[in-house]
Amino acid sequence: MNKSELIEAIAKEAGLTKTDAGKALDAFTGVVKTALKDGDTITLVGFGTFKVAERAERKGLNPKTKQPITIPAARVPKFTASKVLRDVLVTK
Repeated sequence: MNKSELIEAIAKEAGLTKTDAGKALDAFTGVVKTALKDGDTITLVGFGTFKVAERAERKGLNPKTKQPITIPAARVPKFTASKVLRDVLVTK
């Protein structure tokens, strides 16, 4: 599902216009980006948690030259699905 298909599904589910659903989706992603940039955690009960994980500096190899390189430390986004969401995906 791409962004336009997601907007269409949100509009249908919530009874909104596609324009309003698009604005809502853009607002949601903007708030998530801002919160994560500030180091906050976002928890949506029944869906999951967005947070920032710290990735330590590590050694690696340049695949082209096979020379050792240092991969710098980084802050990366992480999503952890809730038990409710995981249970929806379990096939019985």
